[in-house]
Amino acid sequence: MTIAMQFLGAARYTTGSKHLLEVNDKRILLDCGMVQGPRKIAERANRNLPLEAGSVDAVVLSHAHIDHSGVLPRLVKLGFGGPIHCTDGTESLIELLLADSAYIQGSDARHLKKRGIDYEPLYDQDDVEVTMRQVVGHPYHKSFEVLPGVQVTFLDAGHILGSALVVLDVDDGKHKLRITFTGDHGRKELPILRDVEPVPDDTDVLITESTYGDRLHGDHPDMENELARIIMDELDDGGRLLIPAFSVGRTQNVVLFLGNLIEQGRLPKLPIWVDSPLARRSTKVMAKHADYFDKETRAMLASGRSPFFFDGVTYVGDATESKALNDQREGIIISASGMLEGGRVLHHLKRTVGERRDCVLMVGYQAEGTLGRKLIDGYDRVKIYGQKYDVRCNIRSMGGLSAHADWREMIDSYGHLGKQLETTFVVHGEERPALTHADRLEGHGFKNVIVPVKHQRVVIRD
Repeated sequence: MTIAMQFLGAARYTTGSKHLLEVNDKRILLDCGMVQGPRKIAERANRNLPLEAGSVDAVVLSHAHIDHSGVLPRLVKLGFGGPIHCTDGTESLIELLLADSAYIQGSDARHLKKRGIDYEPLYDQDDVEVTMRQVVGHPYHKSFEVLPGVQVTFLDAGHILGSALVVLDVDDGKHKLRITFTGDHGRKELPILRDVEPVPDDTDVLITESTYGDRLHGDHPDMENELARIIMDELDDGGRLLIPAFSVGRTQNVVLFLGNLIEQGRLPKLPIWVDSPLARRSTKVMAKHADYFDKETRAMLASGRSPFFFDGVTYVGDATESKALNDQREGIIISASGMLEGGRVLHHLKRTVGERRDCVLMVGYQAEGTLGRKLIDGYDRVKIYGQKYDVRCNIRSMGGLSAHADWREMIDSYGHLGKQLETTFVVHGEERPALTHADRLEGHGFKNVIVPVKHQRVVIRD
């Protein structure tokens, strides 16, 4: 009778979340995320999954973001035939994200073929359709059986639509154990979605993210003020503003902030283009899930004002409309991907990066090795689609817009559990923030705090 955890991804790193729970001879995979970062490393990791697909009995997803779900079709293609459990909100989003990923891979393959390079996508649209037939959606707060002896309950994580704290109640016939996996732990008082719920008091084992384990965010009013200040600075220069943003969550938050500032008269009415087919579709999905919204956003809707659709905002459709934005020298373009690792944003970056009057504004976390991180770190030359470009534009960042909790917010959420927890695993953070957060938890009385390395297996009960 054994209960064990093995950490197959997002161990001292921020993407590729994969955590394997073993209960006797059964195996449950918590998240099945795509590794993002340097292309050769990411390609190898995503193609050669670190486990036998057929050995997994079930998958439980914390949310739909691609670094938590993006290689599910690869897992299915390689032989996984079990259920994929998630919240109803995640089920609504995940098909959009996986289909978009398949499309991008197909486009990359066609582009490389023109250059005489053969590239086989990790999966295609047919694989996504097969995967979706295995997805089972569940409401928050209603327990369900994943496998005999393992019950799961989803609590609202406040990160993106449908994101969950995953609470697993395990009974292997000898031991009873409650494991809580934070997924991406959300923040309080961010716009649109409800706040993250508390980690259950009777948790025995905690698996926590640590993306911002060594940093603090500004509060909500500070973020709006900072955004207004940056935009007014750039308007004075006469250039345009390019905002790389993830299509699900971050884009909608930025659009809402901009709408608030224009409504308040703190920004002039300026053109805003959201240039991401995925953002366009996911925004429509979010608009249909008002029951997930916080009371402020529901009140806004009740007053007749939309947080996503208002005068001046254009959701760009086809590639022709996107290319036409290259001639726009003023206004704001919001485009994916958020780490500048692919998508339409790269075409806009080619036209922006060398313009001294323009600005690239980072509004989210930039993982090591990504193009976004290189810009934040001050590289004076970067490579875009194989060509090198001088960086002459302004590079600015707003970490406070992140939907990940900072270290203080996480301590506020579960710090009171420290003395009762048997084990705490710190994952989904680069090495320094992960180790810093672990040290801080120990300072708050947490026992047996482990920052696992990739592939490390830890027996919890034997």
